Amino acid sequence: MLTNLISLLRPTQWLKNGVVLAALVFAGEGGRVGAVEQALLATVLFCLLSSAAYTFNDLVDREQDRRHPLKKERPLASGRVTAAQAVMIIVVLLAIALTGAWFINPGFLALSLGFLALNLLYTLFLKDIVIVDVMSIALGFVLRAYAGALAIDVPASKWLLINTLLLALFLGFGKRRHELVLLEDNAVAHRKILYRYSPYLLDQCIGVTTASVVVMYMLYTFSTEVSTKLGTEYLYLTIPFVVYGIFRYLYLIHKEEKGGSPTSVLISDRPILLTVVLWLLTVVLILYFL
Repeated sequence: MLTNLISLLRPTQWLKNGVVLAALVFAGEGGRVGAVEQALLATVLFCLLSSAAYTFNDLVDREQDRRHPLKKERPLASGRVTAAQAVMIIVVLLAIALTGAWFINPGFLALSLGFLALNLLYTLFLKDIVIVDVMSIALGFVLRAYAGALAIDVPASKWLLINTLLLALFLGFGKRRHELVLLEDNAVAHRKILYRYSPYLLDQCIGVTTASVVVMYMLYTFSTEVSTKLGTEYLYLTIPFVVYGIFRYLYLIHKEEKGGSPTSVLISDRPILLTVVLWLLTVVLILYFL
């Protein structure tokens, strides 16, 4: 039973909450112990909030998940966890997470409630509106990034928020394409919004967001405002990692038919994982040691 309960929380998806730490790194606050502690606490709290949202989503979607070749094995869809147990888990997670958010600061608590509201609306309504469904997921990542800034009391960089939004849109459209191709004729039975999409439309959306991510990140690294604020002009050295990571992910989507879960790709694909690690190490080296 414990294994099933842990699986219900989707701990592998907690990697997404690493976005909460972005403000700590890019604001140059990584050397301040108090800021690091607050940022880590904020990340843990968002892991709990995310798990509560995932559990609620699985509870609502358990019938559709039973028709999915992979999701049918989820604890609620398979019947290994009951609806009553899921509700109890949601209540406990929210109680802990919101209490912790209140101790950080009122702004962080308000944003945490906004994150929960967005996930509630997504599960009940927004996931059935074409394009808006992916934008809602992307906005969730933006809220994570903003929460990280609130937690350590630094201004939320517009560059950080824009780049987070574009990257999340890129991954979101890639995920929709993977679902559409994987499920084929059963796609609509699992997720009815897929009826509104086509591989061609999603390829166009992916193409636009791919270019936007690369160009916006380049503009960020070359920005005089950013260079002055961070005290370095060498962020452009990280561009090759971003470009390769984006193109590698496109290869996985189109040739390997992966992309259904970006976190799974990050863990399982060694070139992607190595690229992310090298990018992060290069960013830390440039911001804190050069």
